[in-house]
This record gives sequence, C-alpha cells and structure tokens, in this order.
Amino acid sequence: MISSLAAGNLTFNPLYKEVKIRITRGLAAGAWKPGAAIPSESRLAQQFNVSIGTIRKAIDELVGEKILLRQQGRGTFVATHTEDRTLFFFFHIVGKDGGKELPVTEMLSFRRSKAEGEDAARLKIPHGSRTLRIHNILKLGGKPVIFDEIVVPTALFPDLDEDTFVKREGTIYGLYQARYGINVIRISERLSAANPPQQITALLGSRQRTPALVIKRVAYTYNDTPVEYRVSWVNTEAHEYLSDLWKNEAR
Repeated sequence: MISSLAAGNLTFNPLYKEVKIRITRGLAAGAWKPGAAIPSESRLAQQFNVSIGTIRKAIDELVGEKILLRQQGRGTFVATHTEDRTLFFFFHIVGKDGGKELPVTEMLSFRRSKAEGEDAARLKIPHGSRTLRIHNILKLGGKPVIFDEIVVPTALFPDLDEDTFVKREGTIYGLYQARYGINVIRISERLSAANPPQQITALLGSRQRTPALVIKRVAYTYNDTPVEYRVSWVNTEAHEYLSDLWKNEAR
C-alpha cells in the first residue's frame, strides 16, 4: 500500500513536505486506520527513497498537528478521538477558576433538513443539500452552560440516525472516526457576543438580555474538507473561553 503512495513525480515542495503530503494522502485513503501504527521511520525512508531525517521531519509535523501520536518504545500511531483528546484539543470552555471538565451532553432534537445559507457556505456544499441538524445541551457541574446546533452533510453520514447518535460510545468526533472513517484533524472557530434567542436563554438559565458567547466552529478532515458546522451559545456567568495554544502545541 505504501508503494502506491510513493508513486508519481515529486513537486517543488521541500522534500519532507512532499513526504508529509504523501503520508497524509495515505491516511485519507485509509491506508492506516485510527489507532493503528504506521510503518517505522526506516521502512518509510526505504519506501520513499529518502533519508530517515526527512521522514522524521515529516512525521514531526504530523505529530505536532495531532494527526499522529508517538508512544515511546512502541512507535507512531494514527490519533484516535478519545475523551481526553477532545477535552484538551477541541473543548475550550473552562470555569472562571480555570477548571476544565468534559461536558455531559443531552440531545434535544435530531432532524433532517436542507443546508441554509451559512451552513452551505461553511460546509462548502450546494444550497439546499441534505443535512442532519442536531441540537444539544452541554452541562458542566450539572448545570446547562452550552447550547449547540450541529449541522453535518447527509452525504458524509448516510445512515446516521438518532438512535446511533444517542447511543454512541465516546465523543461525537469519535463516532465520525469509528463508524465513518472521518477523522477530524483541526477546527476553525469564530467568536462573537450576541443576545441569544429567548428559547436558548431559557434552556441555559441565563438572565434576560444578557449577551452570550457565540462560537461558530467548522471541523475539518484531511485536505481541508469541512465535515461539520457547529454554532454554540455559551452562558459565561460562571465560564469563559480559554485557548492555550502553546500548551496544546506542546502536548
């Protein structure tokens, strides 16, 4: 399977970047499944006909991007979406004291819909495309803090139904990965403040006319392909947004 990835002429990228691209293509094509070990650096160097140093530099970048995970004494593995991974890399809401916990999710609704203007634009799908629209409440410390509206293209998750979604083991991104082979490798978030609709205010137990934090997040898989658009309303009376980039990069 590796030989097929190595086929073709190299581009004008630095050599390690080209190797990184080829490895990423292999991951996207399912050459190595989530949790599986990739070949050793020496074997990859032989297959790509490059030095071990070049392979190591390419893998270093993929590890830094949380796509691969090194385990000392064991090798390098395709990262999986565990609860710990979600908590550290994709969930940025903390208590005012800096405390962080994995939220408890309660689904409010699950329905089929069509992509609206912003949904279609963020997911890069035609207007009117079939989508799934999911509303969740996320609780921290037993209290509702976040209202999520999640939109995903039906084309990527053709048999996803309410029962499968509710009874999933682990996180939502873990479900995407384990059942559909879709690995979320990065997110892009836009933050603003706005007065939430009255229904959301009631669900979050917020005070009337109190602005909430609005997070618009696009989740991407390989090749910058968007797979999920999520709008979150956050009650910031006891919580705030924390993105510790240096710490996350260091992990």
